[in-house]
Formats: sequence, C-alpha cells, structure tokens
Amino acid sequence: MTPALPPPASGRSVLLTLGLLLSLLSGCTGTRRTLPQTPTAAAPFPPRLERVVTPFEVRRADGTPYAFPFLGGLDVPRPQWVDIDGDGDLDLFVQEVTNAVLFFENVGTATAPELVWRSDRFQDLDVGEWYRFVDLDADGDPDLLAEQPFSYIRYYRNDGDRPGPPRFVLAADTLRDVTGAPIFSDRQNIPNVTDIDCDGQPDLFIGRVDGTVMRYEQGSTDAAGIPRFRLVTDRFENIEIIGQIVGSLHGANTMAFGDVDGDGDEDLFWGDFFEPGLLLIENTGTCGTPSLRGEPVGFPPGNPLRTSGYNAPTLGDPDGDGDLDLLVGVLGGAFNANATAADNLYFLEQTPDGFPVRTRRFLDGIDVGSESVPALADLDADGDLDLLVANKIVPGEPNTSRIYLFENQGTPRQPAFHLTDSLALAPAFHYAPALGDLDADGDLDLLVGTWNEGIAFYRNEGTPQQPDFRLEAPGYVELTRGSNSMPALADLDADGDLDLLVGEASGTLNLYRNEGTPQQPAFRLVSDAYLDLDVGRRSAPTLADLDGDGDLDLFVGAESGGGVFLRNDGTPQAPHFVPNASFAPPLPFFATPVFADLDADGDLDLLVGTASGGLMYFRNER
Repeated sequence: MTPALPPPASGRSVLLTLGLLLSLLSGCTGTRRTLPQTPTAAAPFPPRLERVVTPFEVRRADGTPYAFPFLGGLDVPRPQWVDIDGDGDLDLFVQEVTNAVLFFENVGTATAPELVWRSDRFQDLDVGEWYRFVDLDADGDPDLLAEQPFSYIRYYRNDGDRPGPPRFVLAADTLRDVTGAPIFSDRQNIPNVTDIDCDGQPDLFIGRVDGTVMRYEQGSTDAAGIPRFRLVTDRFENIEIIGQIVGSLHGANTMAFGDVDGDGDEDLFWGDFFEPGLLLIENTGTCGTPSLRGEPVGFPPGNPLRTSGYNAPTLGDPDGDGDLDLLVGVLGGAFNANATAADNLYFLEQTPDGFPVRTRRFLDGIDVGSESVPALADLDADGDLDLLVANKIVPGEPNTSRIYLFENQGTPRQPAFHLTDSLALAPAFHYAPALGDLDADGDLDLLVGTWNEGIAFYRNEGTPQQPDFRLEAPGYVELTRGSNSMPALADLDADGDLDLLVGEASGTLNLYRNEGTPQQPAFRLVSDAYLDLDVGRRSAPTLADLDGDGDLDLFVGAESGGGVFLRNDGTPQAPHFVPNASFAPPLPFFATPVFADLDADGDLDLLVGTASGGLMYFRNER
C-alpha cells in the first residue's frame, strides 16, 4: 500500500503546545544517515577518537586501491617538497585550508619514496593563506615564511638540529625592509625566495595583482638577527603577465623557482588566476647574471598544461633521478573551477621526452568534488555497512549532484569498500542522503535533501539485497525557510516510527514529528528553530547513543568546522538535549558527521564529509 503523503508542512499552523512538544522529543534507536547504531555496553564518555587516514582498504571503480582513502579531499592544494628532517629525501607539505599545513613524511628513500600522512596541522603552525619553506638564515635547515594576516610575511626560524625534526620558533611577526617598514605581500598571491644571482644572499619575490613582480634582496639584519630586505625593483625583469581572458590584465598568482633545464640558473614558473596553464619564464642568463626577459611560454612546451587556472607549482626530485619534476596544485581560477574540484594535484615527471602528466590525483583518496555528505547502511543485507557519498555538484558536470555507492566487500570487523555504482536520482544540487525503512516493508528507503528543492522521497521498490530507489515525491518535505536541507531519521519518541530532524543553511534545526504509522509516515512540522540551536551556518545533525545509556544523543556539524554536541539527559520517550562541551572532535569545514561501528568492536566511530569533497575517519579507541 502506498503511504499517504503529508500535506506541505508549514509553519505556525502546525506548532504544537509545549506539553505536546515534550511528549514527542524522545527515542532510543536510529542514527542520522545510517542503520541504528548502539554501543554493546555503557560506553566510556567522551569517546576518544583517533584520526586515521588508512584504516582499511578502499578501492576505485577499476579495482585499484586508494593510497590515502580518508585524507579528506583536496580543493585548493598548495604543495611544496622539502627535506624537513634532514634524512636525505623529500617530504611533502600541502596547504588545503587557512592556517594549517598537511605533512607527509617520506619513510622510504631518496630514490624509492614512500609518503605517510602524519598531520593535518603540522606543528600547529599558523600559516594564514600561504607558506614557504626556505633557509632564510643560511644555517642549513629550512625556515618557514607564511602569511601574517592580513598580507604581511611572518617568519618562523628553525632552531632544530639536523638530522632530526625541525623546531620552529616565531622570530618575527613580519619581515621588514631596511628602513624598518613591514613588507606588504597581498594574501591572494604566493611569493617565493631564492638566490637568483648566486651571491649568497636570499632574494624575495612578490607577485602583484597587476602581473608584475617585486624583487627584494637581503640588505642587513636587525638587532635580533632577523634579515631585513632592500627593494631592488618593483618591476623585476619588466615581467608583466597578461591574462588570457579579454579585458583581464592580472590576477592572483603563484611563483616557483627551479633549474628545470639543468643549465645552472633558476627559471621562473608562474601560475595565474586568469591563466589556464602554467607559464615558464626561462632564465637565459647565468647563475651570476640572470636574465628572465623572454616571453612566458606555456609549460610543458608543445603540450601545455590546461586546468581551471591559478596553478601552484613546486619543483623537486622526489624520485632521486637527478632532474626536477613538478607537482602542481590547481587552486581553481577563471576557467570553471568545478571541473578540477577532484582532479587538482598534478604530478609531471621529467623524462627525456618531456614532462608527461603521471596523475591528476597525486594524493589519491575518496574525493567526490566539494561538500561531501556520507551515509552508512547495510544496502545489500549481507551484515556489514556499505557507504554512500554525495556531493555538491559533479565535477565537470554542471547540472546535478551525485551519490556514489561504495559496496563493503569485506566483513563487519574488517570493512573493504569498493566504488561500484552511483544512484540514479532526479537532477538537483547539494544531495544529502538519509536512509530508513519508511514503509515498514523490511528494506531501506531514501530521503534526499537538496539545495533549494526541499527533501525528496525515494521508495525502495527492490529488496533488502538489491535496492531500487524510485522517486515518489520530489518535494516530500519543504523547509519553511532557508535551503541546503540535511535530513536525519530517528525514532525520537520511541513510538515505533521514524521522525525527521533537518539541518539547513541558516544553521538552525527543523523538527518534523511522524504522526503517521511505521507503514504510512506523515511528517508534521513541530519547530523550525528546534532547541533554539544555531551553529552559524550549514547545520548537519546526526543522532547516536554516544554514551551508551540507551537513548539518542545529538551532534550537529557546521560550516565553520567542529560542531555542537548535545547529550541526552532525558529518556528514549522524552529526550532532553543539553549542550556538552566535553566532546568536541576536531572536524573540518562543512562537517557532515555520521556515527557508526565501522569495525564491529562495540563502540561508535565517526565518519565526516568535508568542504573539500573527501571523507575523514576517526576511530573510537575507547
């Protein structure tokens, strides 16, 4: 029998009295976007979560494994190779978000590299919008330059011993010129340092948004030994980069120097917001007398790189074969940034025949583009949890989002996810899936939140083993205001049917009570400002029994990262959610959390979607 659909849920006419509200705020089973998950016994609280990038096997559609499956995705990677620990091989740093740098240690050798993720926030250093490792004090180890908000140059001196881990000390809030004035470096441009004329003094290069380059050279040091720089020219070699788009003469830019042609002098690579590729300005002079006055040419010559623009290169010899290769982060410029929302870290290896692109996903992990939303459920009734991952919009396809299916081909204790399919759904943006048996026929149905079309209902016309989701109602539930609906299903009043909690763009929560039956749901709006909670922007609720006391607790992810935890101090029939600051996992921007026992050890782990389109996994170590 087809469940009767509710009339449109709208505001004031369906607000209930306080007494009725208290009667429905309850429940003991159910989890946002997953099967009911409850610890096997009273759980230690708060959970002790450990970030793990490679907890178990995850494979692409072609069967090859991801090297970093739960890295979290990349949208705007800014890479740099550097031997940070002085062991003779190149380690890798990548900035993806403001004020944090990812660190990958090379645990292999100079000729057989093996990168291992170590940290999302290397040494907790604040780096603003950019960073550069450079030996500024000429003591043989890399120091660190970074953005001092807003648009100045912070200097961290490395006081560590080589070989060994670095020890960065904040030496100056900004670099200064020889007059003592702070040096301005526009935060949307990424500068660089090299000894361009081989005189033993570092030169500082700052690209400007008009396409020109300023050159400073170290001229002195202050009383604390901090280098001071003298402006040599504000039009280095008369370079002026002109964008390819008509009417555009400039844009945000990046620079990298390296002797890519092996002739003993430093060449200049330039990435620009209005340039779809990477420009090379060859140094036709010598080490002591540089000359970079030639026309910029697309790189590699004859087959130039073409991306969405604003490319950030780094040069290094990670394979130890004696020549420089390129790693290029695509930050996304004027040429459809959505097209490179997932394919955005290009590795170009230097060979006798040129610089072929070896991969567009050098740090390969689950990455569906931008703003991922995960869901976990046993979609084939084989006793383990499968994985759905939705995105904001399909990279390179501007008309819809997509939900990808990663089938668990492992076991409950040792999951092994394999990308096998995507769901055939009506076109919309910002999919957000929630699974639950809405008609009590023994299989999982699907609610899908969208950007501005409310929540769609897809009934499962298949079986528990082979689901077949068919669109039954595109506007099944409409928000009274706002957009970006994020549904969560759970039995909040322990009456045997699923109620609905919905996050939205404004950061508040909407509660819909199921006034129907397990077979015929009928959702009625109780409150569009539930609990008076406001997480700022983009609330993403999830419900789970995190303390093992038999009722559902509430966790709400947010756009700004982190989230708000509310412990249930009530009962399954009458929950009482109370903010509790003792549980605050370090979540990414646009966090969309879901709790489930992914390794069948009796406690709840955490899986989180991110702004960058990947997933982060936190294993519960309690």
